[in-house]
Amino acid sequence: MLNEDHGITRSSGAPSASRDYRRKIVGNRRLAEIIALARAKPEAARPTIVQCHGCFDIVHPGHIRYLQFARRQGDVLIVSITGDATIDKEPQRPQIPQELRAENLAALEFVDWVVIDPHPTAEAILESLRPDVYVKGREYATSEDPRFLRERGVVESYGGRVIFSSGEVVFSSSRIIGAMGETDELSERRLEYLCDRHEIHRSSMMRHVAGIRGASVVVVGDIIVERYVLCDAKNVSSESPMMSLKALGKEDYAGGAALIALQLAAFGARPTLLTATGDGALSQWAEQRLTDAGVRVRSILQRSEIPLRTRFVVDDRKLFKVEYAEPLAADSASEHEAACIAVQECADAESVILFDAGAGLLAPGFLNGLNESLRGRQVALAGGCGETPANLLAIRNANLIVCSERKLRLAMNDFDTGLSALVYRAMDRTGAERMIVTLGKRGVVTFQRPSDDPHAPAWKGRLLSEHLPSLADRVVDHFGCGEVMLATGACVAATGGSLMQAAYLATLASGVEAGATGPVAVTADRLMGQLESRAELRRSSQQGRVA
Repeated sequence: MLNEDHGITRSSGAPSASRDYRRKIVGNRRLAEIIALARAKPEAARPTIVQCHGCFDIVHPGHIRYLQFARRQGDVLIVSITGDATIDKEPQRPQIPQELRAENLAALEFVDWVVIDPHPTAEAILESLRPDVYVKGREYATSEDPRFLRERGVVESYGGRVIFSSGEVVFSSSRIIGAMGETDELSERRLEYLCDRHEIHRSSMMRHVAGIRGASVVVVGDIIVERYVLCDAKNVSSESPMMSLKALGKEDYAGGAALIALQLAAFGARPTLLTATGDGALSQWAEQRLTDAGVRVRSILQRSEIPLRTRFVVDDRKLFKVEYAEPLAADSASEHEAACIAVQECADAESVILFDAGAGLLAPGFLNGLNESLRGRQVALAGGCGETPANLLAIRNANLIVCSERKLRLAMNDFDTGLSALVYRAMDRTGAERMIVTLGKRGVVTFQRPSDDPHAPAWKGRLLSEHLPSLADRVVDHFGCGEVMLATGACVAATGGSLMQAAYLATLASGVEAGATGPVAVTADRLMGQLESRAELRRSSQQGRVA
């Protein structure tokens, strides 16, 4: 039972609750110290310690009966919960943040201690706490899951017992969550806790945005001219059953790798764009547009003309797209020469962003030479792709890869595997350290390795993941969001931000981009204004000051 001095003793009847149930939530090290003191007592006074472990996303009647059964097996009940980052379920799970899940369990009178476990299984915490009894649900009695078998092996190795019981009423958190809608209040609370846990505060985010100013960044990739032809739908043509449109005007935008460079310039960075240009009017327009914005442009391969993609738009709806692109004719010698030039340009850069726009510059021969030359250099490398992820997986040893789930599945030619397993295979194949996968209106999921050392055994371990919802207030045009997200996330990560801090700012910038028509850069002032208005940052900033 729980003592006021945070000690534990043998139970003398019904368990008693703490005056402040939040005191029951402790760290693993502190709990191990408390248990060690209890076990140092004479055998007659030594308590029997029981442990349960799980997600406990939504505490339902089945959980209550399961925990009550566990409490009757000894004197002290410890409940360890799986941390948010290691729950391997749907991208939006857990539904309830780990802090609130811990509070829900600590509020139960018959629960003595609650601890948040950062590991994907209970193996490590069982080894640390060494409970006398470990209680699992009845479905584990015949389970051959290697994760549970390792947990069972730990308990039995020191003489502990594993008991199986699921309570009298069987419920499923997943089914309950699937049957209910998520309220705005719950979504807001989850986002607040996520921001606080990852030190995403208004002041720190503004420092990261300001930290991009002056950074030297090299962007490698093709320029794509994105043309929007604004039309009025007249009627059905009399010559055949096709729509008849009247052109009202057009807008040209610099897309592809050019948009990434423009985004960096809008943040105050010093971008250099290494690309392939021609002598035509489109190339001249694009180069002038970039130069005027403060982007240094260097053509490392020549093409007849840069690609043009034309979208025909009626009101706010895109009807169809027409692509005009001459293939980039580059032999192995010219690709090698281009790679050598790129390596020279990257020598003094703080960050390098490789963007495969699908127009031929990032061919395997060019990428192989660039990857080999950049290996081991002290430069942050990020990668991403446009509509066609032809060579995304040829970008090796990146610190960060940003792409959509659809593009990743196209690149991997895998449309059935779960997202976590798919990302693990992609990161294993490319040697990437971290990845941000966009899910459209469902937000993004971040993935990172449990170790930063490629030579450590943990490098190959299970990925740590976190879900971040979309931060877009309104969506007018998705086009350009991926490029803005890559530019923002790569720079924040390269200037000292954590993966989640980079993902938050990248998602916020992408949300601003989604509210504009056409692929346009988001200014630093606009992003700062968004940081001022975000409700979840008010609470997290206050908590940061208190801490």
